[in-house]
Amino acid sequence: MQDLIESLTALAPNEGVNKTPLPGVYVFKASQSSGKIPLCYSQGVIWVAQGQKRVYFNENVYEYNPDNYLALAVPIPAKCDTIVEPGKPLLSLMIDFDMNLLNELVRIFTDHGCSQATGVDNTSEKNKGLFVSQCTDNLRCTIVRLAKCLQDDMQSLVLGKGLIREVFYHILKGPNAVPLFSLVSHNTHLSKMEKVLKHLHTHYNGRLDVEQLATMANMSASTFHRNFKQITASSPIQYVKKLRLSRARELLVDQGLKVKQAAAQVGYDSPTQFSREFTRYFGQSPSECNRQLV
Repeated sequence: MQDLIESLTALAPNEGVNKTPLPGVYVFKASQSSGKIPLCYSQGVIWVAQGQKRVYFNENVYEYNPDNYLALAVPIPAKCDTIVEPGKPLLSLMIDFDMNLLNELVRIFTDHGCSQATGVDNTSEKNKGLFVSQCTDNLRCTIVRLAKCLQDDMQSLVLGKGLIREVFYHILKGPNAVPLFSLVSHNTHLSKMEKVLKHLHTHYNGRLDVEQLATMANMSASTFHRNFKQITASSPIQYVKKLRLSRARELLVDQGLKVKQAAAQVGYDSPTQFSREFTRYFGQSPSECNRQLV
């Protein structure tokens, strides 16, 4: 674990998200603990090498630390807190899911009779939007090798994709990977909902048409609502609101936009309504967020 901490420390000179030579692979650093705050998680997997985080989702608490990892089958808005010991910043490695690679690996698993989704009748297991799983020794060794590889551009180019493939292999071998098999299977509720969520993440600033989304998922309106809430712990309207507010916060912090500009870009016609909902969601006004973080 010390090797992983040293590698991630070298890869994370800045607070927050640090890019690596491999697209879709990032290192996150936080030097201070934080209380429960809203966050929009991307579709992927996160390992914590040092520190601890908790995700509050659908009345459950998911804790991930150096002993396990968090996997998100779909992008999910949730609240989380961060626990940091003095002088030991939280360090985590994040990898976005490569859906083409997942499809290829699941096909190989299925061809060899190793698909976890086969014979699983528990719909709630197949439809889980996120899960936490223990980190095996084999997976931990692969993560350490990947982190070391990321410190060299040429090694990343030559070896990186192979190591990510190995990482995903070990994740799919894990005991809680049923949602990932369901995600890349045809006609499962999770795979249909993933298509809808990708659409929302591209068109979140437009008019929300729930009937159109239900049609996209090939579901009745009632079935769509039920499955959407089961997977995301939000209604479609709540999900889009959280997504818009999270994107607006990024615009305020990362790009220094004015409040009215950020509100308009994420689809709010009324800056007053935007400020009210932003303050309720984040516990501070957009102006306070702008002054504090820009």
